[in-house]
Amino acid sequence: MNNWFKILAAAVVLTMGIGLGQAATAEVAAAPAVQAAAELPQASDATLWAELKDGATGYTTSTSEFHNQPINTYDLRVLELRSDLLAPALMAALFGMILIFALFIMVNGISKLHHGFSGKLVYRWSKLDVSIHWLGAIPCLLLIITGLILLAGRFFFQPFVGEGVWAGMVYAAKQVHDVVAIPFMIGWALMTLMWAKNQLPKMYDVKWFMVMGGYINFGPFKNQHPDAGFANAGEKMWFWTFALFGLVISASGMLLLFPNLFEPSRTLSLIALILHGISAIIICAFSVVHIFMATVMSEGGMECMVSGYCDENWATQHHNLWFDEIKANGSLKYKE
Repeated sequence: MNNWFKILAAAVVLTMGIGLGQAATAEVAAAPAVQAAAELPQASDATLWAELKDGATGYTTSTSEFHNQPINTYDLRVLELRSDLLAPALMAALFGMILIFALFIMVNGISKLHHGFSGKLVYRWSKLDVSIHWLGAIPCLLLIITGLILLAGRFFFQPFVGEGVWAGMVYAAKQVHDVVAIPFMIGWALMTLMWAKNQLPKMYDVKWFMVMGGYINFGPFKNQHPDAGFANAGEKMWFWTFALFGLVISASGMLLLFPNLFEPSRTLSLIALILHGISAIIICAFSVVHIFMATVMSEGGMECMVSGYCDENWATQHHNLWFDEIKANGSLKYKE
């Protein structure tokens, strides 16, 4: 019995010795392999990265056109252009133009009616026209404010507010921006189609620009009242700027708002993003000018887009050719 126990114990010791020896041998033998394996992922990652940058594709169950592309291979400097150039440009377009106009009015003053208000209100815009104007104008202002937060907020606003406040601002801006985009597009389309006939350039528009529309109250420009039809040259310039860049901002906005509907390529989406920003900057700058001219600069001008009527003296001073035309053709109507 003791002999059998000794034999069994020897076998166990021998087996453990062999196992430990094999493990030690395997560890020593595996050391170079582990070191080599540690180096393989680096070389493999470099190769994989190069292949991805060259446009390598993979397999996915998605049916989208671009879901088999693991990474974006376009030049990301276009995003730097958005943050480094477009964001400060939008800030300058809004606050810079406001500052310029404020200083201009402090120096120049406003354009007053030389003969005061007559008390006679002349029909100028229909109720439909007034409604369409505000259908486009109110969403336009909301889009400028929310677009400013979305495009430039993280550079100019976020450092001065808490993270919770900033998150709420961005969320609210995104929701409002997306919702009011549709009525803006509708208003833009209706204004462009319905008002274009009164916005065609005329030769007398050149003189309007030469004397700055008669809004300068000093030097050789003082008391100048250039001819103007239904729309003066400045209004025409604003209209066609709004029509052109409103088209760009609407088309690019639709691509960005409904990517699943239009399925734009990644490159087209980035181009739309940049064009959207550029158009927003231009419309923002012109909107500030338009608002100042209508509300502050031109005495009696705001009444036109509130009631649809303008004072007779305002009509003769700022739109004399139009006033003469409606008197001649019998379409002159006064508010009762």
